[in-house]
Amino acid sequence: MEQLTKEIFLDMTERCPVIPAIKNDQWLSACNESESEIVYLIYGNICNIMEHIDTLKSMGKYVVVHVDLIEGLALKEISVDFIKKYTKADGIISTKPGLIKRANELGMFTVQRFFMTDALSYANIVKYVHNTNPDVVELLPAGLPKVIRYLLEEIQRPVVASGLLLDKKDVITALGAGVHAVSTTNRELWDC
Repeated sequence: MEQLTKEIFLDMTERCPVIPAIKNDQWLSACNESESEIVYLIYGNICNIMEHIDTLKSMGKYVVVHVDLIEGLALKEISVDFIKKYTKADGIISTKPGLIKRANELGMFTVQRFFMTDALSYANIVKYVHNTNPDVVELLPAGLPKVIRYLLEEIQRPVVASGLLLDKKDVITALGAGVHAVSTTNRELWDC
C-alpha cells in the first residue's frame, strides 16, 4: 500500500465518503464488510493496538488511529513516536496540537479533531489549523452545516464531519455543506 497522503485520502473519500470509526472488537471484524478503504481506529490499548492495526491492514484498509483514545498512551509527543515506530498505522487523529505537529514531523498523515461549542472554539479552530497544518480537519458535531461552510472558507483544508450522525439525511446534509467525508460509529451508515 502507498503511504496515505491528503491526495489519496481525497480520492478514497470521493469514492466512499463514509469512514467507519471502529470502537470495539465486533466492529473491527465487521469493518471488512465496509466499502471504505479508510478506517478510524478509536479504541484499544498499548497491548492490543498493534494487533488491531494488523487486522485492519490485512483487510486492505488504511488505518488512522485516534491516539487520544488509546489506553496507556500519554497525551505527549512520545505517543506519536510509539505509533510510528511500533505499528503500521497510516496516520493519527488528535485534538492535541502538539501531537499533530509531531506526527507531521514524522511524515504521518494527520487529522486534527475539533469540537465546535461556541464562538471561542470556532476562533481556536482557525488559529490551530494555521499553526499545526494538519492534512485533514475533523469537526464535531456534524450537524452544523452553516458553521461548517464558514469554516471551510477560512481553513482551506479537507474536512471530515463526525458526531451525532443519526441517519442518511445527516450524512447528506454534512456532505452538502461541503465536507469531503463523514466518520461515524453508526454502523447503519457505513455503506457508501
